[in-house]
Amino acid sequence: MTGFDTGGEPVSYTIAASPDNEVEPRLLEPARIAEIADELVAADRDRTIVPLLTARNPDMTVDDAYAVQHLWAERRAAAGRRIIGRKIGLTSKVMQVATGITEPDYGVIFDDMVIDSGASVEFDRFSNVRVEVELAFVLEKPLQGPDVTIFDVLDATAYVVPALEILNSHIEMTGRTIVDTISDNAAMGAMVLGGRPVKVDEVDLRWVSALLSRNQTIEESGVAAAVLGHPALGVAWLANKLAQHDQSLEAGQIILAGSFTRPMWVERGDTVHADYRDLGAVTCRFE
Repeated sequence: MTGFDTGGEPVSYTIAASPDNEVEPRLLEPARIAEIADELVAADRDRTIVPLLTARNPDMTVDDAYAVQHLWAERRAAAGRRIIGRKIGLTSKVMQVATGITEPDYGVIFDDMVIDSGASVEFDRFSNVRVEVELAFVLEKPLQGPDVTIFDVLDATAYVVPALEILNSHIEMTGRTIVDTISDNAAMGAMVLGGRPVKVDEVDLRWVSALLSRNQTIEESGVAAAVLGHPALGVAWLANKLAQHDQSLEAGQIILAGSFTRPMWVERGDTVHADYRDLGAVTCRFE
């Protein structure tokens, strides 16, 4: 995959993938996949944590995990929720080091996961809370893999807006693998949108930076180039990965392109503020 270095010259980035870009075969029976999806639906409803899936299903593959996620999403859609976008996770080195996972993943964003900047967020809505700093791409054209490039992403984007991702894990975190994380909808809890929307040609997206504060103390900082050299490359990866599962990105969808800070733990009563300088700020308080 090709992006741009800080001088504007093309540079290649390698994203971990299965051999020949093929999907791993499923090893779990459909009935077991359904059992796991139902277990995660219940964990989301009851705000509980379940034991590691990989410890109980040692042969579980990445494709099994996406099958679980897909079925979990179908359960939510059947309950009346609407898919409005996708999230990409583990696209930056800092996130991969923090989690011990070496390849990106993705999850689904539902309509009830979108929060406006400045809102009070119910802490008990989540099993646990961590926050990351990201950019959200709002698409005005669809993106269909498998050959989507960074240029296709930029052409398809209506605008980019600052965002906070609220991570919510339903699976115990010690010893997690990417299979556990994918099954758990890539730990997607919610997103907070705010700041100033910008066209992709208004700003060098690689150099968008943010200071992440909790209770007026800066805890993390980062630059968007940490996401694969350019945050739009994460969206290109996602479109191409979805093609392996006969899916695509639709016009109007919101894509969280991946964090460029480590996840920050949050407790009840904390106020979170991300300062994106020229792109404004995103803030929320957990009650």
